[in-house]
Amino acid sequence: MFVQNRLSAWIAGIRQQMALPLRIELWNGQHIDLSSEAPRVTIRLPRASAARYLLTPSLSNLGAAYVEGAIEVRGAAHDMISIVNALARTTLKAEGKFARIVRTIGHDKRKDAEAIRYHYDVSNEFYAQFLDPNMVYSCAYFENGDEDLATAQIKKIDHILRKIELGQGQTLLDIGCGWGALVIRAAQRYGARCVGVTLSENQYALAQQRVRAAGLEHLVEIRLQDYRDVRGQFDRITSVGMFEHVGLKHLPDYFATINRLLAPDGLVMNHGITSTDPDNGETPYGGGEFIEKYVFPHGELAHVGQVLKAMQQGALEAYDVENLRRHYARTCAMWTDNFEAKADQVRALAGDKRFRIWHVYLAGCSYAFEQDWISLYQIVCGKAGRKTAALPWSRNYMYGGPAPGLAAREVPAPAWKTEAEAAAQEAAPAIHVMSPS
Repeated sequence: MFVQNRLSAWIAGIRQQMALPLRIELWNGQHIDLSSEAPRVTIRLPRASAARYLLTPSLSNLGAAYVEGAIEVRGAAHDMISIVNALARTTLKAEGKFARIVRTIGHDKRKDAEAIRYHYDVSNEFYAQFLDPNMVYSCAYFENGDEDLATAQIKKIDHILRKIELGQGQTLLDIGCGWGALVIRAAQRYGARCVGVTLSENQYALAQQRVRAAGLEHLVEIRLQDYRDVRGQFDRITSVGMFEHVGLKHLPDYFATINRLLAPDGLVMNHGITSTDPDNGETPYGGGEFIEKYVFPHGELAHVGQVLKAMQQGALEAYDVENLRRHYARTCAMWTDNFEAKADQVRALAGDKRFRIWHVYLAGCSYAFEQDWISLYQIVCGKAGRKTAALPWSRNYMYGGPAPGLAAREVPAPAWKTEAEAAAQEAAPAIHVMSPS
């Protein structure tokens, strides 16, 4: 009775401040609606002890309770995230434990490899359920805002390759190459000689298979290798969705390593998620704590200001900075829709617990980008100290006219998909190699 009285008082306090399309089902069969509107989300408390999660509804508390099965939550993921954030804002103060705290995490090669494999080596079939057919697991680029996911991901890769002015036959290193989409496209469209490195064994195996299927073994090498162990120099370097794993203290060394690997007149494009807190704080209300525990162990987000400083400390000069926060909010929303559309297949592949983790994670990321809690920046840079003649006068080369080296070099799209991928994405839109836009 004491627990139910506390819960009733808490609900009364919420109702005084807002109406939420939320139904709370109690362990005794009763239910309480927090709005006259039909509930879009239902939280079921299977026992009285589960009420404590609602009484302190941080994103970490409620997320962990849902993932571990201590509470049941029904509803579309975007509704779940929106309502839980409303509960957190109403109940909690965005300070102390629930503030945008800065978490310092130790990094070394062993820990980084373990973290990468935890996140990426679920199974290739798992990722194929919600990614585009090319399996690009990073922010897409919606040039006009009406593109489907597959088109927007191809446009993102082309946007990057135009930004680094990739030329025919140049060498390209892709740090954190994923399933190989960028290096395959660079070799296909530009004849670039590419090396892609990843720490994920699943990505490594499938990326190699895709290179062979495209007939590009003479141009593309996929390595299961830490970027710090790469030797040689490259005309162009890309790092897409990887530097979040580096760690705040190691960013200057990360960029210094890129500098070491970069040819004297080379270009680098770093594409990654950043904190919007100038002090590098995590998302508020325990969101960062949830992600650290369940999704991205040892991940750290730096503010773009610190990124630019670390680049300079690594003897690199930033030439161009572009904010793609709106693009990543839409990308994550599309991934969430795909994930929910394939819910039965995802559960069969990953199990109930991992399904629940990703169900809230993908929608939570979309919400965080929408709220300006996190952002996404593409930064083009080169070696510091170059003469001004090496710098472009404008950004026209990124947006106006053919990208350097493309010169009507259209080739058929490769048969990248394995039989398992083809079955998983039977209903996905076809991939086409597009002319530069």
